[in-house]
Amino acid sequence: MRAVLVEEFGPVDSHKLGEIDPPTPGAGEVLIDIHAIGINFPDTLMMQGLYQTKPERPFTPGRDVAGVISGVGDDVTGFKVGDRVMAIVPWGAYAETCVAQTVRCFHLPDDVDYVTAAGMATVYMTSWVALMERGGYQPGDKVLILGASGGVGLAAVQIAKAHGAFVVGGSSSEERGKIVLENGADAVIDLSVDDINENLRQQVFAAAGKEGVDIVLDPLGGDIFTAALRTLAFAGRIVCIGFIAGIPTARANYFNVKNVTLVGMALDLHFRFKPSVIKAAAEDVLKLLAEGKIAPRIEGTYDLNDFQTALSQFKATKSPGKLVLTTGRS
Repeated sequence: MRAVLVEEFGPVDSHKLGEIDPPTPGAGEVLIDIHAIGINFPDTLMMQGLYQTKPERPFTPGRDVAGVISGVGDDVTGFKVGDRVMAIVPWGAYAETCVAQTVRCFHLPDDVDYVTAAGMATVYMTSWVALMERGGYQPGDKVLILGASGGVGLAAVQIAKAHGAFVVGGSSSEERGKIVLENGADAVIDLSVDDINENLRQQVFAAAGKEGVDIVLDPLGGDIFTAALRTLAFAGRIVCIGFIAGIPTARANYFNVKNVTLVGMALDLHFRFKPSVIKAAAEDVLKLLAEGKIAPRIEGTYDLNDFQTALSQFKATKSPGKLVLTTGRS
């Protein structure tokens, strides 16, 4: 079968598509014939050896798949050959088939196409868990979403709005700001301003009121994280999702001024420690999709053969929303 192979860590263009034997599902696992593959930022980091998880090489990168179960291992319940599923695997998605633990698989309704499903998996599950579980969302909370035009950001905007939040989206350009508003945000702020530490707070207070926001979802980090701390209301929560702009530091006294809370967010840990949260997230995300309250913004699809082009486009952040690879299966 075709699969992207990382034989040594390095830049995207150093990795090639090759032929390998299909994997065999073990106990508690299923084999998936892949139709579509979602591209995520951690994929590029893992290929370079910059992610916190470093698989034994050679390995196939990629997290998000949508396809059909073609085999089951021992002790599998709830899934069978022929089931349509989306799945989030630790790695192995950039291929024509992959194996997945059943806790990482979700039944796909017949009216949800594979490209949509692959474009949703990690970003919508991450956003839901960050907001609802880690952020402790309560109906009517004011939520600031940084990097709101990216995959996680747009998903978070849609989910927060679907649950009744007042949503402020942070974006780096007027064009991207329009996209954030189109996806449900009540207001947009500019993250490209000078003196972000002061200007971010002023913009948020103008949009959401001088008490600030209840929750900040931050996939960016860097100086923007520090600035965002100043936008929180009393007992507010800031959820660290990622560090695209760098890993920030914060003085502990910041958290005493308004009794604010810093919360970490790593989706994969929930598969092991809180599978019930994962189940609730998947059920709600698919329900909101069926109701038309959320929908991934798929900016483009590429054949698996063209993975380098797709990843280069993604890494350059030329497009908001999601890019998806396809394997050619109908």
